[in-house]
Amino acid sequence: MKRKLTLEEGMSILQEGISKAMLILDGYPTGSLFTCEEYMKLYDCVYHMCVQQPPYEYCAELYEIFKKALEESITSRVRHTRLYILYSCQVMPALKDKSQITLLYEVWNMWTKYKVMSKFLGGFFLYLDRHFTEDRNTASLNELSICCFRDLVFSELYPKILEAAISLINQDREDNSDCRDLLKNVSTLFIEIGSGKMHYYDNFETAILASSANYYNRLFPQWLLYYPPIDIFMKAQNCLNQEKDRASQFLHQTSVEKLLQVVHEQLLGQTALDQAKLYEKQKTECGDCSIQYQEVLSGCAGLNLGEGSSRV
Repeated sequence: MKRKLTLEEGMSILQEGISKAMLILDGYPTGSLFTCEEYMKLYDCVYHMCVQQPPYEYCAELYEIFKKALEESITSRVRHTRLYILYSCQVMPALKDKSQITLLYEVWNMWTKYKVMSKFLGGFFLYLDRHFTEDRNTASLNELSICCFRDLVFSELYPKILEAAISLINQDREDNSDCRDLLKNVSTLFIEIGSGKMHYYDNFETAILASSANYYNRLFPQWLLYYPPIDIFMKAQNCLNQEKDRASQFLHQTSVEKLLQVVHEQLLGQTALDQAKLYEKQKTECGDCSIQYQEVLSGCAGLNLGEGSSRV
């Protein structure tokens, strides 16, 4: 029979393994950090500390140790071990002072590595999921990992991430920037960080719809100034094509449909009609009798979203 491990003795075994696992955030491949024997030693340590008889049963304490390790991987830059100091650029230090597209790249990069690290780290503590979290009706190790990132990183940076994503979408409209894979990653992050709930993605969708309405609401009057009716129709259809192509690469299909409805309303729906009428009225008041925008009005009135989107 193995001798009983105290909490202090167990921590002396686990601490260095935890610190080394955090190096995954710096890009170290998992295979280079531990041998199979070292990994099993850490798992066996946790298992042994969980199955010992009270007062040497430490499930609750080990759960808190796992949580603290996750939190430190996010907030700390330096980890001390018994033998040396591991300098590691952790999540929040790596994201500090980042903005716009750089922030989006770095958030996704750190989230990807954090998921690998937390899964790898969770392997040490896997016995807790089998015989502790379910019995105590508490968050699983994976749920706890997501929760820590959401509370310590995402909650603070979400407004900046959302603003940067919307800005990138508008940039793509202007110059077809090659960033749609990044936008897909951001969309995926909004879903994953919700742990099954769509709150963050839904806010993302709402922001996209509002931003798109504003964008095309400003664009359409410029078309009225400089383009004949037939060109306006062609440009409107081209925008619908581009929006569908763009959004299909990084949004849910339901979001794509909502976006196309918004764009259609601004370019070919009642909103566009109202702007065209106002433009005609202003030109009439200026004594311009060569107005041709009745073509725009009648054409828009006969074109619904279904007809427009069928060409998209």
